[in-house]
Amino acid sequence: MSDLTISDMMKMSYDLYDQNKDSWSPMTPEYGKDFILYMIEEIGEVISVIKKKSTQEIMTEGPVRDHMVEELSDVLMYFIDTLNRYHISAEEFSNAYKSKYESNMKRDFKKDHESFIREESV
Repeated sequence: MSDLTISDMMKMSYDLYDQNKDSWSPMTPEYGKDFILYMIEEIGEVISVIKKKSTQEIMTEGPVRDHMVEELSDVLMYFIDTLNRYHISAEEFSNAYKSKYESNMKRDFKKDHESFIREESV
């Protein structure tokens, strides 16, 4: 597998859930917030790699980079689990992502953040 689609990842999430459904929380919206929290925990693990290892180590093939990619994969897995628990389809998410991208392409980020930049330099 060289490139996964959102649909691929969502199916994999359901497959993994089906294999473990007797011991995992249901694939329902009530548990969505839990998976957001798990995702944040994994983001913390990514941050830990960034804090403890050099950029050079992260950018060079080997155990540090492998660990970084694994932790980022964990973040994405919990994100996909969250989409599934809130029953957000790949198409719905893709449309929202594209719409946000198009909106951002029209933005002037420098102008939007001028006051923040000015406050930061004081």
